[in-house]
Amino acid sequence: MDGIVLLKDDHKLVERLFKEFEKTRDTASPGEKKTLVKSILRELVTHAFIEETIFYPAARAEVPQTDDHVLESVEEHHVVAWLLSELQDLDPSDETFDAKTTVLIENVRHHVEEEEKEWFPQVRKALGRNRLVELGEQMSAAKSHAPADPLALRSAKS
Repeated sequence: MDGIVLLKDDHKLVERLFKEFEKTRDTASPGEKKTLVKSILRELVTHAFIEETIFYPAARAEVPQTDDHVLESVEEHHVVAWLLSELQDLDPSDETFDAKTTVLIENVRHHVEEEEKEWFPQVRKALGRNRLVELGEQMSAAKSHAPADPLALRSAKS
């Protein structure tokens, strides 16, 4: 699978989880909220892991004009990692749970929009189909090695 298609599929999956949270946040039980946010956490950490370990280094090396975008994306991951780390241990009945989750969603949506509109097209044009398929295979295989803890991401330490 093409690496950019893989990343966009991840974006779509996370967006579905976000919409589920937004739709049910006022009616879901604390347990249901916790389960949903755990799913969001797992998907976002896995996604950030493959971007940070495979996709971003390839983009920086092979498409130098995307360097600023990559650096900004890593900083956005940093913010998301810390929000996730707070949410993973936060009781859903805490008054800040919904607010933190909403801020997380807003940050990720902004990040996704920048990636998909501003620099994925540059990367696609520069790398071509064969290289993107190669990256997609590497990223797909690496998903099983993603950490569970958001603070284990490279970006959490930067």
